[in-house]
Amino acid sequence: MMRSATRRNGTGRARRSLPVVFGLCLPGVLSPASAAPLACGDLARLARPDLRIARAEAVPAGTLPADNPGRAALTGAARAKAALPAHCLVEGTIDPRVGAGGVAYGIGFQLRLPEAWNGRFLFQGGGGLDGVVGEALGAIPVSGATAPPALLRGYAVVSTDSGHRGRDNADAAFGLDQQARIDFAYGAVGAVAREAKALVAARYGRAPAHAYFMGCSNGGRSALMAATRFPTAFDGIVAGAPAFRLTRAALGQVWDTQAFLSAAPKDPEGRPILAEALSEADLTLVAGAVLKTCDAADGLADGTVEAVASCRFDPASLACPGDKTATCLSQPQVDALRRSFSGAKDSQGRPVYASWPWDPGLAAPGWRAWKLGTSKTATPNARNATLGPAAIANYILTPPDPGFDALRFDFDRDVPRTAETASFNDPTGTFLSTFAARGGRLLVYQGVADPVFSARDLVAHWQDLARDNGGAALAERARLFLVPGMTHCGGGPALDDFDPLAAIESWVERDEAPDRLTARGTAFPGRTRPLCPFPREARYQGGEAERAESFSCKEP
Repeated sequence: MMRSATRRNGTGRARRSLPVVFGLCLPGVLSPASAAPLACGDLARLARPDLRIARAEAVPAGTLPADNPGRAALTGAARAKAALPAHCLVEGTIDPRVGAGGVAYGIGFQLRLPEAWNGRFLFQGGGGLDGVVGEALGAIPVSGATAPPALLRGYAVVSTDSGHRGRDNADAAFGLDQQARIDFAYGAVGAVAREAKALVAARYGRAPAHAYFMGCSNGGRSALMAATRFPTAFDGIVAGAPAFRLTRAALGQVWDTQAFLSAAPKDPEGRPILAEALSEADLTLVAGAVLKTCDAADGLADGTVEAVASCRFDPASLACPGDKTATCLSQPQVDALRRSFSGAKDSQGRPVYASWPWDPGLAAPGWRAWKLGTSKTATPNARNATLGPAAIANYILTPPDPGFDALRFDFDRDVPRTAETASFNDPTGTFLSTFAARGGRLLVYQGVADPVFSARDLVAHWQDLARDNGGAALAERARLFLVPGMTHCGGGPALDDFDPLAAIESWVERDEAPDRLTARGTAFPGRTRPLCPFPREARYQGGEAERAESFSCKEP
């Protein structure tokens, strides 16, 4: 008896595979599990018209080459431990096609399958606008992390370009193609997860015992997409600094740029110099004032603001009574900070994007890199002014509007033009019944000083999740950890060295819920602190001030 198998991918597209006999796939067709493990090179035989395998070769144990871009994912002690284990490397493309404008598209992926496999599978999230297949190592997506990458722990790891190839991860040209938009938004997650799991099963002769997803920034957005759109695909998900309202956050970037340009000095041609709207000394002044106002609220003045919920600060307290000096801010600077931190609004004062928490991390290089940049000319290099506008014109606006000047964005007229992209790009859903019913676990972390995606926006979403799922029930399946001082995916005056992968693994496999994550970091040598699940915050209880054991997690 023979029948044909038709499968649908994550975008709803039907795909035809070769015949299936009595439920068993014939040679050349991937199945959820194989009768016997395949040699690495034999995986190439599993290619199909909709699954091209360009490479399937054994890689001996060794160190990742110094010039390999994948090394950028490894930091600190993890770099010193980057001697890769012997593994099978598979590279290919899912659903290759020719799209709008005659451009070649397809969901590129890289899969690394260690010889000493621990039975686990990890989907590694990307960053920016993707468009690049990162090295599938499973590095912890926090810049200060020293924990070893997942591949070194024995995980099979996959990465993807999310369905398009760009010059870099800031290239938004893919937004002109309808299917590429869908693949970037969520389709690639389902397609790559399915094909990678099948390759894992073919290589080892059995399916992964547990499947995980881990990413930060856009990789964090993809992680939430995994929970909301593919609730049966993963057992545990780690979402760092998730761009879960990317379409509105991009508008927040424009709002901030406009705000700071209004306070920027001008060059001889009368053009504002964005980076000089606030000097490093100015930001240090503001950070010090925030610390003076909020630092001791957790019971200990130690250079960080742990009492996030209660921190209230007004930059008007630093306004110069007269001319600008090193000890105060000009009125335009005060106004720019107020406008930025209060969040994007339309002309009626209705929020377009969230407000921002005050945190001393605003004086960190990572905050400046996004909001202000370092350019001494009227050509800005702030990421808000370079990455955001291209994404808005080509992807966030529907239909796309190449050449659109994002800095002239009208917060009354143009906001509705983002609604269609938001409908399929932003994982703002709160209905997680399937994910929860099958025992899924979700761990989310966010820097309080993140300059890209507001921690307050994520907190508001978490409150929506608690409302729709029940606070206690939500805590059994999902937890949010705010990291004081941390900027985007690490950095800042923060303890940004922690291991969310170990935490989610323990939660999924041993039901050990993370009541705290112990963190350390180079910004405060020798110090440990607990990262507490929201809404709890760290409070000093007495004892040695530099030890996490001296703090408890309490609700504010």
